[in-house]
Amino acid sequence: MMQLDGYRLHEIGALGDTGFLVASSIKILAAFGVVMVTVAMLTLAERKISAWIQDRLGPNRVGPGGLLQPIADGLKNIVKEETYPGEASMTYFILAPALAITPALVLFAVIPWAAPLPTPWGLVDMIVADVPIGILLVLALSSLGVYGVVMAGWASNSKYAFLGGLRASAQMVSYEVALGMSLIPLFMLVGNVTLTQMVWYQQEGLGWWFAFPLGLAFFLFVVSSFAETNRLPFDLPEAESELVTGYHTEYSSMKFSMFFIAEYAHLLTASALMATLFLGGWDIPFWNGDDMLVVAPGVVAGAEPAWWKTLLTFGAFTLKTLFFVFLFMWVRWTVPRFRYDQVMHLGWKVMLPTALGFILLTGTEILILDGIGLDYGFLYGLILTVVNTLALFVFLWFIDRDRVIAGSSYRREVQRRPVGEHVLDTRKADSEPAMAGSDTGEGAPGTW
Repeated sequence: MMQLDGYRLHEIGALGDTGFLVASSIKILAAFGVVMVTVAMLTLAERKISAWIQDRLGPNRVGPGGLLQPIADGLKNIVKEETYPGEASMTYFILAPALAITPALVLFAVIPWAAPLPTPWGLVDMIVADVPIGILLVLALSSLGVYGVVMAGWASNSKYAFLGGLRASAQMVSYEVALGMSLIPLFMLVGNVTLTQMVWYQQEGLGWWFAFPLGLAFFLFVVSSFAETNRLPFDLPEAESELVTGYHTEYSSMKFSMFFIAEYAHLLTASALMATLFLGGWDIPFWNGDDMLVVAPGVVAGAEPAWWKTLLTFGAFTLKTLFFVFLFMWVRWTVPRFRYDQVMHLGWKVMLPTALGFILLTGTEILILDGIGLDYGFLYGLILTVVNTLALFVFLWFIDRDRVIAGSSYRREVQRRPVGEHVLDTRKADSEPAMAGSDTGEGAPGTW
């Protein structure tokens, strides 16, 4: 063991070429399998949570407690007859569901889900692909999901589906900007875009989960994630009360189901990403035994790796991810859908200016703290947390009160007539009967 910048280096040994191929294959299959099974169970979880919120039982017929309901739904969709619109662009109509689901499944490959695992053959990173452009790759691939939605709406050759596709593209552009800009303060604080480095900085660098010193950015990222995943109150591309079912109106059978698989896969990926960026990823709070970073193949800085630490950190990461999954579902069954003008207003007139202002505020804080020579650590994060708490309070107070920037509760002044004032409707005044309760027995009906 050696000392480097105050951290102990543990040389476990790197995997050989064969071991690397085997470990990578196992991680890919495990990640894909876990994501697909979790997505299937999330459909059941959503129905159970909605039943709990609405004081119902939810699915309870198939299997013990309804646990086999996702299997029954999957079999139903597989054997169900597929219908194709006669005027659809068939190639793009078939391609759209696959294009919608692929980015969500690929994104999970760059998210670290546990501490590195020591094995007799070498050290195994608990991430499929620890790419140096981490979060930038996430932003690039996540924006591709909307192409499947837009393609489905356009290829269906249906008015409702086409309107749903247009709404999805407008919403993605509106909130992708705010989502990306909400991460710039995080980049400024860390100086790196690799997700494993961001977990390390929350463990040992700053000593704070970024949800505290960057709480306003966290709030903006969460709201933007709701819009990016088309979840209520931002499900305007579907909007059953307006567009039947929106962009997938013409789909049936397994292709219809693939859009829902894509939605829940995006939900799971967004939840895992929020847990990694703002809640320390697989970090266990108030314990330094899991603070470790792979600095070279087979070499770990910080705490010593162990298989039981890998299991514990995986459990911590799972709990944090499930917390955000529950938040998505809780909001869906609690908050009503925004109007389309409110969604655009919130994205362009509230989220974007606030993100720009917070970038300026964070840059000013970092410049001042570095200028006075304050070391990067707990006190540094405490000062950022205090200032950020004040900024978050001001932001939420102004949004809620409609003082400076108007949010979704934007009020319009409506001219009201005095109570009891009658307005004469001159249309067909001689032929229409008087309204019930009117004090005149002839003439046109009065309106209040």
